[in-house]
Amino acid sequence: MTKSTMRRDLRLVPSAVAVWAVTLIGVHVGHAAAFCCGALAVLLMLGSLLCARRGVRLARRMTAGVLAAGLLAAAAATGVGVRERHASTHPLREAAEHGDEARVRIRLTDDPARLATAGYGSDPGDGRLLLRARLTSMDVDGQRDETSGRLIALADEAGWSELLPGQRATAEGTLSPPRPGDLTVAVLRVRGPPLDVGPVSWWQRAADTVRDGLRTASEVLHPDPAGLLPALVVGDTTRQSPQVEEEFQAAGLTHLTAVSGANLAILCGAVLLVCRAASLGPFPSTVAAAVALVGFVILARPEPSVLRAAAMGSVTLLALVLGRQRCALPALAGAVIGLLLVLPELATHPGFALSVAATTGLVLLAPGMAGAMRDRGVPIGIAEALAVAVAAQVATAPLIAGLSGEVSLISILANLLAGPVVAPATLLGVLAALASPFHLGTAEMLVRLAGPAVWWLVAVGRHAAAVPAARLDWPAGVTGGVLLTVVLLALVVAVRFRRLRVLLVATVLLAVLFLLPGRFVYSGWPPKEWTVVACDVGQGDAVVLATGEPGRAVVVDVGPDTGAVHACLRDLGVRSIALIVLSHLHADHVGGLTSALTGRDVEAIAVGPVRVPEWAHAKVLESAAAADVPVVALDVGRRLAWPELRLEVLGPVNPSSRVDEDSGTEVNDHSVVLRATTRAGRVLLTGDIELAGQAELLRSGVDLEAEVLKVPHHGSRYTAPRFLAAVRPRTALISVGGDNRYGHPSTMVVEELSALGSVVLRTDQGGDVAVAARGGDPVVVRRSPGSTS
Repeated sequence: MTKSTMRRDLRLVPSAVAVWAVTLIGVHVGHAAAFCCGALAVLLMLGSLLCARRGVRLARRMTAGVLAAGLLAAAAATGVGVRERHASTHPLREAAEHGDEARVRIRLTDDPARLATAGYGSDPGDGRLLLRARLTSMDVDGQRDETSGRLIALADEAGWSELLPGQRATAEGTLSPPRPGDLTVAVLRVRGPPLDVGPVSWWQRAADTVRDGLRTASEVLHPDPAGLLPALVVGDTTRQSPQVEEEFQAAGLTHLTAVSGANLAILCGAVLLVCRAASLGPFPSTVAAAVALVGFVILARPEPSVLRAAAMGSVTLLALVLGRQRCALPALAGAVIGLLLVLPELATHPGFALSVAATTGLVLLAPGMAGAMRDRGVPIGIAEALAVAVAAQVATAPLIAGLSGEVSLISILANLLAGPVVAPATLLGVLAALASPFHLGTAEMLVRLAGPAVWWLVAVGRHAAAVPAARLDWPAGVTGGVLLTVVLLALVVAVRFRRLRVLLVATVLLAVLFLLPGRFVYSGWPPKEWTVVACDVGQGDAVVLATGEPGRAVVVDVGPDTGAVHACLRDLGVRSIALIVLSHLHADHVGGLTSALTGRDVEAIAVGPVRVPEWAHAKVLESAAAADVPVVALDVGRRLAWPELRLEVLGPVNPSSRVDEDSGTEVNDHSVVLRATTRAGRVLLTGDIELAGQAELLRSGVDLEAEVLKVPHHGSRYTAPRFLAAVRPRTALISVGGDNRYGHPSTMVVEELSALGSVVLRTDQGGDVAVAARGGDPVVVRRSPGSTS
């Protein structure tokens, strides 16, 4: 390949970088900044033309590239500027700033998605579904207007979960502003079911029938692979186990459960192979692959993420067919430019950045790596597999580190082990989905054929996640991403020089011999003789109490549906649960129930006297029945005992027979309150009780004093100073999610606890937090570095 060809291959890269940068500025800074960037791009174009006309040699060579980059950047700046101005000045945005009521007509652009955490609603018990939609009309304060714009709606499950993309519906509720750096006009917290629901397009109905058929056919497998197969094939994660989700995240396999360019490359590659076997020419083969591509996009839903995957999958397929270095990089840059011009909101989407990074790694790094390994005698198949896995992981590692604050040490090996079965599982899953509407038996047979491959993926994720020290803590955010990029570049440079290679190998050996064994054996987690652990489950609660029996514990609340409680229990070595107590039925306390039940012997699930919200109670009963675990009631005065743990139920003191499930405060105040007596002293577990619930406990005259307090409602400002003074804890545990929008924990509450002499420990700052009994005294151990106090 000549140097000129290599230069031509890079001709669109500056334009793609310019478009992406301008779009990010417009989304995050505002339309004024975007228009300024557009004006600057025009000035650069004019300056380039002027220099070229005056005969500046370098300018003449760069004129075409500068003009292309400037023109595209100006177009992107104008587009994102117009959209950001439309969103920021929209009349619904002004109403949202005041928290007004609204009635809107919307058209869904995506499937209703279950909220893993309550990122938008004011209370985790509300708004279980997130709906992305476009406005068609609005009615605020009796004034109706035809309008447009992107809207996010948070709704209860009744009626909304059945809607499909493209359907129109009317919604009523309370408005709130969107998150910063979002082109959404407003967020609507919906009350009631959808009204005036419109018809479904025939192709969306057909796609839904096929997706539902795949879910039904997958039920012949064990629940874990049954939930994974639809996610692997079409990105349908509705039945995916939270445990599998958490294990895939730990193992670096999450990309397998999202529709990506790999799905489309596998499908189109299979179609091309069939066409080649049938001796079809290039044109019929291209048409067949295009039909398969369009069909898959319809099946997986033509939402922004799938369209992104289609573009990236086309690039990957092009790289495989025509040679990576020949045309793939300009095609990738062109795909980035086109997608950002049409969908500027993708500029801030982590999935978009990861997709671009992974494809770039396959295009730029994989061919050279594979060639170098082949030159050293590595068989071509193994060399290609290693190159693809390493290139994708190296390219995406800085982004993943910045997003998650972790670096996976096992992801490359896990992807190598998973790689060989992804294609057959995907193809068999697609065939099963297509067969399901016509003959369910055939679809089930194809699912059974795919079963061993999907089981293997589950096993790889599970064993990889269980490896001690599989993940290293790393600085999050831009700093962490840049730092890891520098480290990786240094490693690449070191590999090119023999002396540095020797130094690198020696460093790795030292790390393996001294550092990793320390993490395996002396990691400090779980701490010896732990009695109470507040698990870091994000914006939610999950507390584990040791019973004094090996591998056995009592769990109070299970956090949101993210799989985090499973990871916490696994790391603590909890194999058996004597009792799961659900303090109340809000999603951030009961959402992770299935995750806690999976793979463990559980004797019973206990709930309080109040069984609202009704949907949550029904979900608890459904999960308990599926695991064959009884559900029992806990009333005030009930006492339970194990060898080193005693529980006493203190509240709710006066449970009401009628609790409004739409009132988050009423549900919170009816939380089950427990006093646990442990080897480390007394522990008061308060659920989410607020002022009224705390006042009831104080009036009851019960002794509330405890060495450890699980602070009510994530440290909410609705915590009375006299309640804290009555408890007077030595240690205060606050289970809270980082950067939550509720202002938890309240500064006033933290200061009040500090004034009482309490050591305040937050899961958003210290991760999992344990209280251990050592020498008769309680010792606090945080999972983060520098942990013992």
